[in-house]
Amino acid sequence: MIATSLAFPSLTRRGASAIALACGLAVAAPALAQSAEKDRDAADRDAIVVTGYTTSEKLGSATGLGLSILETPQSVTVMTADRMDDQAIRTLSDVMNNAAGVSVKALDSSRNGFSARGFDIDIYQVDGIPVQWVQGFSAGESNLDVAIYQQVEIVRGATGLLTGVGNPSASVNLIRKHADSDELTASITASASRWDNYQIMGDVSTPITADGAVRARVVAKYEEGDSFIDILHNKKLVLYGVIDADITPGTHLSVGASYQDHDASGTQWGGLPTWYADGSRTDWRRSKTIGANWTTWPAENYTYFADLTQQLGDKWNARLYGNYTNNKSDMRLLYLYGYPDKVTGLGMGASPARYDARREQMDVGIRVNGSYGLFGREHELMVGASYAKQDFSFFGYASSNVAAVGDFLNWDGSFPEPTWGARSQQVDLKTKQWGYFASTRLHLADGLKAILGGRLNSWDRNGLYYGTSVDYGYDDKFTPYAGLLYEFAQHHTAYVSYTDIYQPQERRDRTGKFLDPLSGSTYEAGLKSSFFGGRLITALSVFRIQQDNFGIEDGNETVPGTGGNGNLPEQAYIGVKGIKSTGFEVEANGEVLPGWSVSGNYTQFKAKDRDGNRVNTLFPQKLLRLFTTYKFGGSLDGLVLGGGVNWEGLSYTDTFNPVSGDPERLEVKSYAVVNLMGRYQFAEGLSAQLNVENLFNKKYYSQIGFYDQHAFGEPRNVTLTLKYQF
Repeated sequence: MIATSLAFPSLTRRGASAIALACGLAVAAPALAQSAEKDRDAADRDAIVVTGYTTSEKLGSATGLGLSILETPQSVTVMTADRMDDQAIRTLSDVMNNAAGVSVKALDSSRNGFSARGFDIDIYQVDGIPVQWVQGFSAGESNLDVAIYQQVEIVRGATGLLTGVGNPSASVNLIRKHADSDELTASITASASRWDNYQIMGDVSTPITADGAVRARVVAKYEEGDSFIDILHNKKLVLYGVIDADITPGTHLSVGASYQDHDASGTQWGGLPTWYADGSRTDWRRSKTIGANWTTWPAENYTYFADLTQQLGDKWNARLYGNYTNNKSDMRLLYLYGYPDKVTGLGMGASPARYDARREQMDVGIRVNGSYGLFGREHELMVGASYAKQDFSFFGYASSNVAAVGDFLNWDGSFPEPTWGARSQQVDLKTKQWGYFASTRLHLADGLKAILGGRLNSWDRNGLYYGTSVDYGYDDKFTPYAGLLYEFAQHHTAYVSYTDIYQPQERRDRTGKFLDPLSGSTYEAGLKSSFFGGRLITALSVFRIQQDNFGIEDGNETVPGTGGNGNLPEQAYIGVKGIKSTGFEVEANGEVLPGWSVSGNYTQFKAKDRDGNRVNTLFPQKLLRLFTTYKFGGSLDGLVLGGGVNWEGLSYTDTFNPVSGDPERLEVKSYAVVNLMGRYQFAEGLSAQLNVENLFNKKYYSQIGFYDQHAFGEPRNVTLTLKYQF
């Protein structure tokens, strides 16, 4: 459900300049790099480098083969620890909002929607292990704290080879921090920002044995504060511990656990009303809320994991992993609907709800990687198997004594909590997935490599879903993967790739039946270049995606049995064929010159149905992300200054005016948000950093059209961070 067009919309002078700067950077970066590269140490060019805003280390997010960004025949962006620190990135939604080609929409105060290349993102991995998050029953995943992660890898395009489903948008892989230091190291970070928001975090690594073969790392974080939205208050506790042990020279064991508790009060469920009772458009202040003093959307997450890697001779290794996650949320929510009178504020209705959500997921798997000789050349091979099981339960409570809303113009959240009645189970689903997969990289000739792979996947779901018995799935669905790369000049590689799309859906039709799985194919071609031994990577890619059974809204039809007992009516969908998305991306990440780090990218695409109508219009089809920092030397040694701009094009929802009945388009017009940062490194490991987000205090909709309501983006925010490390 995304829309696209290849023509630039009208831009402000600042927005046009930003786009020109980003595109110019991507074009000029290779020339800059070539002129400066001669001055670099040639011996350093082939080293594995993690610096600034990119990395040349081996990644496993796309193919499982352990390939660098340059060697992967898909678009890959790594949000490094340096980048997250510089931009004061705290949550997964912050990561996505600054990632290449990804659009974020705040659906309400606790949920965010992510989209790429015209389609929703719902594929996630942790340390390469697929996890299943369902947006409609979100228990805080979109606002997951990233304090325990070292970096986030985002692969755009389908990754069904490893994840089991072939969503063509993107896959997000969160890489945990590990105990990789054989001496005591630690950092303490404290920050304060607008709306009385404070947080403190400690990160300690230490050897357990004298030789450093067994090491431990602990991360703890606490955050509390208000929001720009009235009465909204957040508390968050994050705990993480991991032990990494080199049991033998060829045997490595990692075991750990994490806990995140996000306790939010005064939360919103849905957005603000878009029309007054006379059919004219509303214009609320950004702090306006629909939450009440008693509303809450907490989220608790427990995770336990173990990972064993065994070297098998000189060329092979095996990895055996297990992961258990328990999410739960006890929600008390209030949905307001209707159209208030301009003078009296009357006309709004209230639909309170209380829910309990529980989700347990277990993942186990094995992967074997190595190399083999064939036709006089060395090639790489990965084979593996995985099993995932998820139990999801969702309970609702009856409500009574629901008060009248009254004057919404002066709403302050002092709405009485209703009386909660009997508890009933609304959803009880068990989902299982088995997969057997393999991939190989063939060195066909000097500079020419082919990547071939496939996955045989089975998927099964059964149980209860809002009064409907569920029992469906598929067996032995094969997903192929193919890529071809040619290094036509040193550090410059052209590539093409292809994979199938096959994904079960959560959407239902007007009879209550789940739509058939999405199917289709995705093609990508591009050019990647590496400079300064991997310190700067540029990429240009074009893509074409085709999907069948894509769910689009079935007018005003709703799913039978929904909309009662405090539940919102569930939109009905119909599956259509011939959905196509075509577009391009240009990206540059890394160090352009010594001390000058940059991340710049621009994305543009069209996503349309077979009749030429745009789909998923809630999200934009043009995106610009630009951020850069410069580290001074000499008399200004220790000073880092930076800034950037996030720009996005038009997004909209076509609907009908509730009073006149005339068609009406709800638009988020193109806008740019400018951010700044500055940091000074004092002696003895102490640094101070200042981040300013939305420098010009731009007022914009974060989304408009979700249930014909809307929400605002965050106003100007200032964050001061002090960090001490040793």
